[in-house]
Amino acid sequence: MAATKENPSGKSPSAKSSSPRPRGLLWLVAGFAAALALSAAGLSLLTPEKPGAPAPAAIGGPFVLETGDGRKLSDAELRGAPFLVFFGYTHCPDICPTTLFQISEILRALGPEAKIKALFVTVDPERDTPQVMQDYVGSFDPRIIGLSGDRAAINKVMAEYRVYARKAPGKSDEYSMDHSALVYLMDRDGRFVRGFNIERPPEQAAAELRSALAAQ
Repeated sequence: MAATKENPSGKSPSAKSSSPRPRGLLWLVAGFAAALALSAAGLSLLTPEKPGAPAPAAIGGPFVLETGDGRKLSDAELRGAPFLVFFGYTHCPDICPTTLFQISEILRALGPEAKIKALFVTVDPERDTPQVMQDYVGSFDPRIIGLSGDRAAINKVMAEYRVYARKAPGKSDEYSMDHSALVYLMDRDGRFVRGFNIERPPEQAAAELRSALAAQ
């Protein structure tokens, strides 16, 4: 083709070579798709198939721990009503007291007549004796129960609830604990329902608990 003002090179438009797609972009797309697939698979382990259905993930299980008054409390005693579970420790500088305060506000919004309990289980039984736990939760709603036990018993319940906790580097008596901070909502049969969202107005969270109590 002869060169023209519109096509000074004289080449046919169809003869114009196209540059190949960058390989980096293809790898990026493939990696993103794989990440989405893995995320969906992980969520399916913790998400109920339909609202109100227990999650298929094996979270929770039988336990026997100690209260501050020297009594043994088992999971069987909690059957018949939904309950909350939170793991932490009394030397925790911020997350644990804040979470327990939020749970207290939700229980207050729910009303004093609501028969629901919240368990605060230590991940640091070496310092958090049953009496220490009872004294600590005394600053919050009376329906929050502090629980401790020997290291074997605590490790067992931590494994059942898939709790992560480890001692952070520090002085022997002044160490802190890194730990997961999920609040578990369990149903009347002690089965995991979902992670309970406390980062919302107490009245809204209380409405969810009220619905759970009504469904028992």
